[in-house]
Amino acid sequence: MSTARGSTPDLGSRAPKAIHSALVVLEEVARIGPGATAHEVSDNLMIPRATCYRLLNLLVQDEYLVRLPDLRGFALGARVSLLAGRAAPAGPPRAVRTMLDEMRGRIRGGVHLVHYRASTLHVVDVDPDFPLSDPVRIGRYIDASAMGRLLLTELFDRGALSTTAVERGAADILHLVTETRTTGYARQIGELTPGYGCLALPIRDAAGSLVAGLCVSMPGARVEEPGDMLETLRDTARSLAPLLA
Repeated sequence: MSTARGSTPDLGSRAPKAIHSALVVLEEVARIGPGATAHEVSDNLMIPRATCYRLLNLLVQDEYLVRLPDLRGFALGARVSLLAGRAAPAGPPRAVRTMLDEMRGRIRGGVHLVHYRASTLHVVDVDPDFPLSDPVRIGRYIDASAMGRLLLTELFDRGALSTTAVERGAADILHLVTETRTTGYARQIGELTPGYGCLALPIRDAAGSLVAGLCVSMPGARVEEPGDMLETLRDTARSLAPLLA
């Protein structure tokens, strides 16, 4: 599959099948998310482990995939961004960024905006003063963070939740979904960073579909008892909805 940049590949009789197989593997890594392992890709696609390793290594060699620093999994690489224009959605409109900056000036914590697309989440505006503590885990497992648990509840209610997208078992997932449904927001305390947590409010379009989330990371005690801040977050989420839907 590897060719010199700008050259025309020599497509032999087996090349179309090999290209198709590589693209299928690439799509599966994208579906699973950052940290996808060869074992998962092989099992999900029902292809031989040796074939899967060979295709993954070729995709890494050609920069369509990258190995994560711990060498335990793969993520999309730079050349995928070139094909797609960019790997993640464009940043939010100026009016949205202005509202987020105002929130960051009022709340002692990190304010982030996440966009939901199908069964994945994309953090489109990270608070520069409070970077995400574990972006790979947050992107991979939707039950790991408050922003992910909004999507978790949405997919669960639609019967579209994949077990490969979560870390927990069925009973714990049901507990998280029930809590999010009951409160109208999602939270996580002490699971990503000891003593800290996050809280996420849904942003919905006119039809009620989840399109984005307004998220705040801060000390766990404040997530446990958000007080008046919760209404401020709800007001901001409502104001952001027509700008993002």
